[in-house]
Formats: sequence, structure tokens, C-alpha cells
Amino acid sequence: MITTSFTYPTDEHTHIFAGCDEAGRGPLVGNVVAAAVILDPDKPIIGLDDSKKLSEKKRLVLFEEIKEKALAYAISECTNEEIDKLNILQASLLAMKRALEALSIKPDMALIDGNKTPKDLFCRALSVVKGDSLVPEISAASILAKVTRDKELIELDKKYPQYGFASHKGYPTKAHLAAIEQYGILPCYRKTYGPVRKLLGGDND
Repeated sequence: MITTSFTYPTDEHTHIFAGCDEAGRGPLVGNVVAAAVILDPDKPIIGLDDSKKLSEKKRLVLFEEIKEKALAYAISECTNEEIDKLNILQASLLAMKRALEALSIKPDMALIDGNKTPKDLFCRALSVVKGDSLVPEISAASILAKVTRDKELIELDKKYPQYGFASHKGYPTKAHLAAIEQYGILPCYRKTYGPVRKLLGGDND
């Protein structure tokens, strides 16, 4: 079931909701990161929103507050090799499934950002278009996923400063594409992504 507005389903069997979202579908490099969060109604978190709408400073503050106040949270990933093998959509769904399965509390329903849900989940699932703006649990998951992935790219930047990962976070900016052309393809790149595949093809000419 898909919804573009949101009202929590109410039935006698649905009491615990987990929000789930991912970060890193568009970048050329690194893992796709997913998070799942079950919020504590007795510990409200002010300011939750789509992670992309928040400043980096605000995301970092909320990241720590979510981890402190949530009833349960989990963060999982799919590697660039898995992305190349499965495609980014399936890898994103798998990362979300892994995050949900890693929760210490099992939800009655998973609320998934977007218009698709992972297959073979242990609980019911509802996909919510723009859920990261509509559903606090999904907003919290989007923040955990985004901050975790950004931190990974900052660490990668320390290892390969010439690529500029800390600034573009792996997205195909003009500066990033120029760096790839100059310095080459690292093992952490997604080989099936167009700009990378094109450069690899050029290497084989």
C-alpha cells in the first residue's frame, strides 16, 4: 500500500511503528546506508524533518538525540559491490530490510520512505511517499542514515583527499568527475554507475 499523506493505521494488532529510510542512492562511491527507528512517545524529539532539509549542524544534534531517546534504532548498509550486483533500488531495499531486522524491538509495522517496500519482511510494511517529511519515525531514520553516510565519506576523504569526498559526498559534481578523470577509479566506486562505467570503458580502449 502506498500513501502520499499519512495517518497512522489503527487496529488492535498495530501498536509499534518503525520508520525506515536510506541515504546514498545517487552518489558514485561508497555504501548505501539505511536506518530504522522506533521512537519513544514519552520522549518527544523536536525538529525532526527530512534530513535533506536540515543543516548539517542540526542533523548532527538530532543524530545524537535520536540515538539517546529512541526506543530502538539500527543502521545497516549495502556495499558498492552489492549495489553493482543487485542494482541500487534492490540494494537500498535490502539495506532497509537489514536495518529493520537488526532492531532490538520488533515493530508491528514498518513505515518505509518512498513507493516500494522490502520483500519478505517479518512485519507488515507501508510505503509513504515523502515519508521523511510526513512521518517522525521516517524523519529520524533519514537523519541517522544521512549522518552515518556523510561521516563515512568524510573518513574516505582523509584517505583520498584529492577526490574531495568531504565536500561533494560522492555525488557526480563537475569537480568530482574531474578528480576521477585525473586520479582514476578507486575500489569503492560503483562500477555500474554511468560516469564510472564510461571512464572504465575508456580505460579499456
